[in-house]
Amino acid sequence: MSNQTIYIMMGVIGGVFILILLAYFLISKKMQKSEYKKIQKLQQGTKAKSFSMEILYQKLYVTYIRIPFIKRYILKLRRRLEIINIDDEYNTRKDASKILTKALVILIPAIIFSILLTHSNYLMMFIVLIFELFMVDTLIDGSVNKIDDNLLKQQVEFFSEIRHAYHEFNMVEEAIYQVSQDDELDISRQGEKIYEILISDDPETELEKYYDIAPNSYLKEFAGVSYLTKEFGDRKVDGASLYLKNVDNITQEMQLEILKRDKLNYVFQSLSFISIAPIILLEPLKNWAISNFSFVESWYVGKVGTIVQILILLITVVAYVLVRRLKDNGSTGMNTKNTENPWQQKLYSKKIIKKIVDLFIPKEGTKDYRKTKELLKQSASHLKMEWLYVNRIAFCLIAFVISLFLFIQLHHIAINLVYTEPTTDYDLVGGLSEKDKKKAMQVTEEDNVFLDRFRGKLDTTKDQLRYAIENSKYYEEATEDEIKVATERIYEKLQTVNSEYMKWFEILIAFVIALLGYMAPMWILHFQVIIRQLEMEDEVMQFQTIILMLMRIERVNVEIILEWLERYSNIFKEPITKCVNNYEAGAWQALEDMKSEIAYQPLIRIVESLQAAVEKIPIKDAFDELDSERDYYREKRKESNERLIKRKAMIGKGIGFAPMVCMFVGYLIVPLVFIGLTSMSSSFSSMSNM
Repeated sequence: MSNQTIYIMMGVIGGVFILILLAYFLISKKMQKSEYKKIQKLQQGTKAKSFSMEILYQKLYVTYIRIPFIKRYILKLRRRLEIINIDDEYNTRKDASKILTKALVILIPAIIFSILLTHSNYLMMFIVLIFELFMVDTLIDGSVNKIDDNLLKQQVEFFSEIRHAYHEFNMVEEAIYQVSQDDELDISRQGEKIYEILISDDPETELEKYYDIAPNSYLKEFAGVSYLTKEFGDRKVDGASLYLKNVDNITQEMQLEILKRDKLNYVFQSLSFISIAPIILLEPLKNWAISNFSFVESWYVGKVGTIVQILILLITVVAYVLVRRLKDNGSTGMNTKNTENPWQQKLYSKKIIKKIVDLFIPKEGTKDYRKTKELLKQSASHLKMEWLYVNRIAFCLIAFVISLFLFIQLHHIAINLVYTEPTTDYDLVGGLSEKDKKKAMQVTEEDNVFLDRFRGKLDTTKDQLRYAIENSKYYEEATEDEIKVATERIYEKLQTVNSEYMKWFEILIAFVIALLGYMAPMWILHFQVIIRQLEMEDEVMQFQTIILMLMRIERVNVEIILEWLERYSNIFKEPITKCVNNYEAGAWQALEDMKSEIAYQPLIRIVESLQAAVEKIPIKDAFDELDSERDYYREKRKESNERLIKRKAMIGKGIGFAPMVCMFVGYLIVPLVFIGLTSMSSSFSSMSNM
């Protein structure tokens, strides 16, 4: 570029800059004389005088909601946070934006680091990046669960203040209103909502609506007990208020739950990291092994090493998912799934896909249909039968396509190894010097010339290859023995290259993997059933606390108790719901049918006590042992939680450490020992023949 051109460009830029300054001066002078000055004065008292993170989060929310991929996560966050931030759009947007921003701050550097670490291995890079995107869900869930845990801790203090306010006002709604005046706390919004329900024209209907959106069962219990006390009045039991006794029972339940969650978080905090560690450590471990033991390089970059690497990554993903499900306390997550129109329903609504899926769904009335339906109930899955089979077929197709892609990639890796591996005529346990390595690579490049010429010609004979080698410029002065060695070496390479194509048994293996993918959703449901069985005792003990609160309230009958148990049930929801629906047709028979469907003995005893309360004795007499042995049941609940935590910790440790053990044993120790011994044996054999 000439000096004259540079001067012209500088002149143009300078002129444009002067025009911008003149325009700014004229516009600002005009605005001082207009209504804009008055508007500025009005806004002075409402604008933030310094940088505000809250305003930044509100602006980020508006940005996130416009980005297609991120929009999915922000809407998922909204569904969960709307439960906690009742009717508070500002806080819902702020919390959603705050959590997602923190997740992105962690994710973006992790993606950059992963790309830099695995840039030479595209397969590894792809798997790690997909897994990191999957981890965003975990970060989001953990952040929302933390908010839910904080809400639970606030409830303990909230209920403590309710006691003092109730003593002062002696009215349930006034006590709740008084304690809910602190706008800074999340629990205050819940208290205000309960107060609005109690003073509404139709509190019973509004209460039913609140049950569907309450963040946890303890607020449901508190809202229900407050409503019953307001409707039927309070009474003295052993010289104390029954309402305050019930609030105290709920508080004790919450304290036990807080301790359980804290212990589970402590146990699983390290397990979650341990289970995903192989994702981060595989590539550094491989680089360390190659740099210190160069004889294993061909194994790590070859087909077998890649297969082991993929298997370890698969085990890591499965272990991480299982550990996450094992730790899950089911707090707000239970209410946040899009169960109305998920992607499964959108697919199933297509006529062609519907016809295909219906071919796999067992016919109604068959044994398979009943077993699958029962499995969905026992696992408390939100899936419908159609959605489950959409999942199964989708998993099957994805597994089949991915397995075929991996087989093609493995063939490519094997061929690439033949073309790039340094060629030596002996096995070496130690490393090659730079001089030897350069010489070996020169031999490889010469061999590649012949491989390119005969590649794909499956009928090539050794004589044809030998003739080509003899007449090439690389072996003009070679001896007969050197040509013979080169022919054997190149022919062996050629056989390897020509044999690397998709074989029938690989397609068969792909079908087997597809079958495993088809069964995976069913195995996940079975795992959920196992986890739920661990929590049976905890749920029945919660039933005992509910009955203990209701048994002394006047006008409470067995039907009301069953409705409450249905409301707070999870594991035993199906039989209790059926009993409530059949109750009017015959109370005793409905309870008898429910008892026949239950195999858990502590719940059967509760049903038998309910049967006694239907026809023979009052409710408080049927459950008098709950009141007389309250301390025993409380201690038993603590011991039950301890056992539950120990069982989950034991299962979690077995699952969480599996990927790490597989990585060190299968990816480090076995190849080092096996290849090392093989190379040493080969080297000794060569030395003895010399």
